[in-house]
Amino acid sequence: STSLRRRSGVDDDYGARSPCATSWVVQAMRASSPARSAAVDEYAAWTRKHPSALASFEQIAASAKGKQVVVFLDYDGTLSPIVADPDTAFITGEMREAVRGVAKHFPAAIVTGRCVEKVCSFVGLSELYYAGSHGMDIKGPGSNAEEVLLQPAREFLPVIVYEALVEKTKSTPGARVENNKFCLSVHFRCVDEKRWSPLAEQVKEVLRDYPDLRLNEGRKVLEIRPSIMWDKGKAVEFLLQSLGFDGRSDVLPLYLGDDRTDEDAFKMLRKRGHGLGILVSKCPRETDASYSLQDPTEVMEFLHRLVQWKRRRSSSSSSAMRARV
Repeated sequence: STSLRRRSGVDDDYGARSPCATSWVVQAMRASSPARSAAVDEYAAWTRKHPSALASFEQIAASAKGKQVVVFLDYDGTLSPIVADPDTAFITGEMREAVRGVAKHFPAAIVTGRCVEKVCSFVGLSELYYAGSHGMDIKGPGSNAEEVLLQPAREFLPVIVYEALVEKTKSTPGARVENNKFCLSVHFRCVDEKRWSPLAEQVKEVLRDYPDLRLNEGRKVLEIRPSIMWDKGKAVEFLLQSLGFDGRSDVLPLYLGDDRTDEDAFKMLRKRGHGLGILVSKCPRETDASYSLQDPTEVMEFLHRLVQWKRRRSSSSSSAMRARV
């Protein structure tokens, strides 16, 4: 995702004294939060570059042949629909079973901006890895909530900033601040677009006192994170290393996500030269993902097909072994 810390020649932190800086933040808010579906011809042209992962499933399966597939999943907008109240972004029972099936056949992780505790309670599956706070809080499988693998931003717990943001933004109807432990989310999905600029200024005003934090834009949300070199791409790299898969050509990571913060993971996979990013979006946009899906319903269908493919491969291998015996 794109840091808003310095842009267009603005030299002070977040452009605190520059009116054009706030304007740029609002432009970024609009760009990351498309309100309308693209025209049919525009979307068709975009899907030629980023074809449907369902329509191209056999091609993906061919890439996965003979390799260990590892599945990484964003949560909001990928497993659950985007909703007005982030506390009600629950996955369906059918999606939970689809993810359970994936975890049964492949190493699998949820990589999200949410805090680990919240997304664990939403998903309700202990057999997964969870990377919360955009990968700044990583937990391994199991029911032990204290079993933490990595917390690269531990010293940055922004509790004071959370309270200050809640106080500062309470005058903006519809604004909501979510504490995701190692990052904060200012949701503006329910804010009138005419108030986006004042809201951005409120957030920037709070952050002037915290030079160790940076501002990023997401899908109908402003994200405040520690200024460390860590993101969802780094989290995926760490998990691959922890699983013993780093640098191996016989491993195929698949990453499914809908948000601009997921671009860090797509970019990392493309740079490594192996692994596939799948963007979940109905709207064309610049992306480092190789394939696309339109919504969580298509994500669920893709996960089902992935499990079915694995079962067929396992059944074929077992039959071949029996024949040799």
